[in-house]
Amino acid sequence: MHFGISFPIFATESFSGELFFMYIEQFTDYLRLERNYSERTISGYKQDLVLFELFIKGVDSTLELDTVHRDVIRMWVISMMENGEAATTVNRKLSTLRTFYKFLTARGIVEQTPVKNIKGPKVSKPLPQFVRDSEMKAILDSTESDADFVSVRNRCILALFYETGIRLAELISLNNDDIDFGNGTLKVTGKRDKQRIIPFANRLADQLKDYMELRDAEFDVKDSDALFLNIKGGRIPRHQVYHLVKDALKESNVEKKSPHVLRHTFATSMLNNDAELGAVKELLGHNSLATTEVYVHITFQELKEIYKQAHPRA
Repeated sequence: MHFGISFPIFATESFSGELFFMYIEQFTDYLRLERNYSERTISGYKQDLVLFELFIKGVDSTLELDTVHRDVIRMWVISMMENGEAATTVNRKLSTLRTFYKFLTARGIVEQTPVKNIKGPKVSKPLPQFVRDSEMKAILDSTESDADFVSVRNRCILALFYETGIRLAELISLNNDDIDFGNGTLKVTGKRDKQRIIPFANRLADQLKDYMELRDAEFDVKDSDALFLNIKGGRIPRHQVYHLVKDALKESNVEKKSPHVLRHTFATSMLNNDAELGAVKELLGHNSLATTEVYVHITFQELKEIYKQAHPRA
């Protein structure tokens, strides 16, 4: 089919099908020898270019790589989107074509690239995952009867993540004097050493006191300022906290099971219970309100799910 578009000629020599594949081979040799790309990546590039050549021949059988106009590239992008290609896939194929034409222009095979200033589809960021409040209650209650040091410590760590929204790095760097039981606040040192104060409730205060009492009876803590210790009496390491959270969330609804999911859970729970966005921003230590706004989308999505489940005509 022909769309009635006139295409400028970029080079004096027109590509035949054989020339096209010859240039692909030269291009893949370049990726292999000069860019040191893996064979798998090179194979993906090659497949993208072959599919592109099939597309332009479907648009106009007389078209070659040197006579492709940018309107054809736009049609190619639209065609892929209409066929259900993901935005990330379309952008990857556009990137392949940009690299190929850059290779062709650098070697004087074509005079200019038709891919210049062609923008791919916007990739939507996935919403952060979070654990439902009912699931978090079940997780925190499941080991409530266990009174050994590790169980009490782990339960306290989970509660602290869930009730304050702090980051993993912030939690493991907490010291004893960062807790002010009189005011019910926690001093947290975040990114770029920026400090913030986070309030906590009486129940978490009781958990922290119980843990610290058990810890002090278990270890000689005179030489350590660390709040959370491992079983050898040293500051608990990052990987250990990560794994204990992952283990605790194994039965939850989230795919990714990490301390950061509990940070998302804190923010989502706050907004679902009518906290102001600006207040949540300060508690999380975000520099920009735009960073915090993603959680508004989560709460809206939650409302949509409730609507679907509850409304008879949904």
